[in-house]
Amino acid sequence: MAAALQPVLLFLPFLLLLPLAAAVYEDQVGKFDWRQQYVGKLKFASLEASQGSKKLVVATEENVVAALNSRSGEILWRHVDKGTAEGAIDAMLIHGQDAITVSNAGRILRSWETNIGGLNWETSLDTGSFQGAALVGLPEAVKYVAVLKKAALSLHYLSNGHQKWVEHLPESESTQYELLYSRGTGVIHVVGIVPQSHLSVLSFSVEDGEITRQVRVAAPWLGALQGPCAVVGEAVLVCVDTATRSLHVCALDTEQDMRSIPLQSLELEFADDFQARILATQPSVTGASRTQFFLQLSPSHFSLMQYKQGLLSHLRDFQQAALVSFATTGEKTVAAVLTCRNELKPGISDGLQAGSTLEDARRQDSLTCSNQTYNINLYLVETGQRLLDTTITFTLEQGGAKPQQLYIQVFLKKDDSVGYRALVQTEDHMLMFLQQPGKVVWSREESLAEVVSLEMVDLPLTGAQAELEGEFGKKADGLLGMFLKRLSSQLILLQAWTAHLWKMFYDARKPRSQIKNEINIDNLARDEFNLQKMMVMVTASGKLFGIESSSGTILWKQYLRNVRPGSSFKLMVQRTTAHFPHPPQCTLLVKDKETKMSFLYVFNPIFGKRSQVAPPVLKRPILQTLLLPIMDQDYAKVLLLIDDEYKVTPFPATKNVLRQLEEIAHSIYFYLVDAEQGKLSGFRLKKDLSTEESWEVAIPTEVQRIVAVKGKRSNEHVHSQGRVMGDRSVLYKSLNPNLLAVVTESTDTHHERTFIGIYLMDGVTGRIIHSSVQKKAKGPVHMVHSENWVVYQYWNTKARRNEFTVLELYEGTEQYNATAFSSLDRPILPQVLQQSYIFPSAISAMEATITERGITSRHLLVGLPSGAILSLPKALLDPRRPEIPTEQSREENLIPYSPDVQIHAERFINYNQTISRMRGIYTAPSGLESTCLVVAYGLDIFQTRVYPSKQFDVLKDDYDYVLISSVLFGLVFATMITKRLAQVKLLNRAWR
Repeated sequence: MAAALQPVLLFLPFLLLLPLAAAVYEDQVGKFDWRQQYVGKLKFASLEASQGSKKLVVATEENVVAALNSRSGEILWRHVDKGTAEGAIDAMLIHGQDAITVSNAGRILRSWETNIGGLNWETSLDTGSFQGAALVGLPEAVKYVAVLKKAALSLHYLSNGHQKWVEHLPESESTQYELLYSRGTGVIHVVGIVPQSHLSVLSFSVEDGEITRQVRVAAPWLGALQGPCAVVGEAVLVCVDTATRSLHVCALDTEQDMRSIPLQSLELEFADDFQARILATQPSVTGASRTQFFLQLSPSHFSLMQYKQGLLSHLRDFQQAALVSFATTGEKTVAAVLTCRNELKPGISDGLQAGSTLEDARRQDSLTCSNQTYNINLYLVETGQRLLDTTITFTLEQGGAKPQQLYIQVFLKKDDSVGYRALVQTEDHMLMFLQQPGKVVWSREESLAEVVSLEMVDLPLTGAQAELEGEFGKKADGLLGMFLKRLSSQLILLQAWTAHLWKMFYDARKPRSQIKNEINIDNLARDEFNLQKMMVMVTASGKLFGIESSSGTILWKQYLRNVRPGSSFKLMVQRTTAHFPHPPQCTLLVKDKETKMSFLYVFNPIFGKRSQVAPPVLKRPILQTLLLPIMDQDYAKVLLLIDDEYKVTPFPATKNVLRQLEEIAHSIYFYLVDAEQGKLSGFRLKKDLSTEESWEVAIPTEVQRIVAVKGKRSNEHVHSQGRVMGDRSVLYKSLNPNLLAVVTESTDTHHERTFIGIYLMDGVTGRIIHSSVQKKAKGPVHMVHSENWVVYQYWNTKARRNEFTVLELYEGTEQYNATAFSSLDRPILPQVLQQSYIFPSAISAMEATITERGITSRHLLVGLPSGAILSLPKALLDPRRPEIPTEQSREENLIPYSPDVQIHAERFINYNQTISRMRGIYTAPSGLESTCLVVAYGLDIFQTRVYPSKQFDVLKDDYDYVLISSVLFGLVFATMITKRLAQVKLLNRAWR
């Protein structure tokens, strides 16, 4: 029995070292954390046509199908598909309470129940390029959905998704079939095009898929169907020819040639270099399309036309329209037109606001509303007459984005008049739900589903704190002036304390539900422990946000109009709030994906206003940025910008900065990475601000490619210089601030020949300190580089599992130079310890915790594909963990080695608040050494606090103040009584 208990007692001390359960209590949920969920930019949307409707069904470019509450904008349900092209939603159709979606390039057909978001059925389709989908109805009901591929047309039952028939399309190699149309007559029309040649019109029978009619229609002037063509009325194909200023029509059921109708008599003005488009509507699947349609002549010019019984008529002209849309309720079909209240003007001035050149602005063909105020009006499609009392007026932010999509929800009121609501999506992916006469029911900032860069900035001081800073930071006029300054500061502090007490007393008399702690940009102030910060987020659409960290409230937002899709961003904090009265300053570097050109945008991160400091105009592509520790006279850190000619541009470039750069130029080094050529090169700065190459490392691109290069965080503090061994000696850490971790991956994708390589290099000298290779491994690779260790994760193709590898660098038991570090004076290579561990899950993101002084233990925050965030103690990934515990290892508190790293649910810091499609984790220190602030972002945003070493510097929430106070008062009272009794006793003894 004693022998059986011995192993248990042996491991008991190590089990006690592991952190206890980190779960939260029920009353702590949402107290220090919050989550915001998003769906992304809309791709398709459907609004229920009834006054009491409560949901909007949407499909987005983030591969999300969701339903939004039309009264509050909250997500009722949401389904997130794969983030790759396999999950892309190609089409969405609505029929009753069902939503039909086609995804994965037409390979998957699904039906969703829109009330609860349940999946009715799912079916796989044959491979082939997806072209279109449409509901197919018979005169009595809608029973089918048709899917058009490049070479085939298939019909499926709406009830279960089963395939009724599939037919191959003739001449599919040369003909591009793009148009699908059905109007409840038992016939499906498919229209294909051979560009600049002819159209192929096919008619299929709904019952058996037989081709009942096949016609070739000459159209040598037509290059594509989508856009210039649409089906109106009783299956009449209408196409616009911009070159000849004419319309061409052809009845799909009967005619074999297209008839031309000149438009010169209607005096329509076609815009140069603009391909005219036709927008038609089909109110019911079982009925014909409307004979009315919109003809778009320019980006802001629409004409409402009608083609009926062979006659073309012009109903109304809209000269200054930004967006148009059709909507139907009952038997009424209306046209909604969104227009600017003032005249539209070219957006050149807006294009220059973020630092673009005049040529870039001139290339913008979009028109901008000068006052950002828009009207939405309804018009009867039969006559083009405007409906009275149907105007919605709304205003967007000045300098912001313009509307991009318009969706209308129309319903009949009790007096049979038409009422409606509008859903507007802007260029910056903001959704606004409007109702008459212009009330914004709700809005959603969907660009936050694509956060690409994030920084946390300390909030400014309060008025009292600023007064104290001013007292010690300014020169006073003698002793009397300093004394008066001190008196005024104390009076301000007394006034602030009195106001705080009055607020506490006033709030104590109210019910808890009525106490409002609203946060706005006017009452922002740093809290006692600096736990409340400003989160500056940059999104892929070019929109910047200032978000208060404790509540998630958006305090300001700014849109950069000239940012193109795919641009890269780098956000840098040049001046914090610590330098009162100078305002904080952030600089955003935006790099265009195609032209490689960049520009700087400088702004105040607390208020979101553009800074008065003019950034330099960047005429060459920027390869690297370097934020130096030196400051100008206004306490702004100096930013060095290195272009493709290796020339350096400092910002700010004052005389003081140039003098400092000349003095310390010999100690400024930087590196460049060219992943395409597999080259890493180092440069040093000269006194004349020119550069000189100091080293170069070439990695053969035919064997491996560079996938990641990571250095250490500049704001990281290391508290302990070494580790105390079991024999009381010290193992000193190798703390090289210039160390780079370079990860490479093999170009050969065969699972037997793949490998992952890692190089630890000195960024100043280019010296390779350590290199290792994991054979039969592949990415994606996630890496964390901190202090003296590197942790990276990869996929082991041989064992088919995820693995961690940890590297730790030590100088040994003696330090080479304990007073200063120099990469140029390091003759001895550090000792490198390496160990690998098995991890039972893939990883979406990984980051290490960080605290103000570096005293707290480090944890790895691992984002899992399930949306959970695992807080993993770094002690579990220690390469010095012994396989067989010894007396010295137990003295050192080393955990015995086990290859498996288990996932325990109590280590999830976000309990059930999962983050869909997590892309990154950001950590920031707080004023408390025990507390680290964490933000995880992806499709959702989650913010919380973590305590890697527990809250050793804060009293717990359940601390019993009453009991401790009672004990203290009791002891004081007992002491007083005891003292009195002792005095009486001494007096009585003296009288004896």
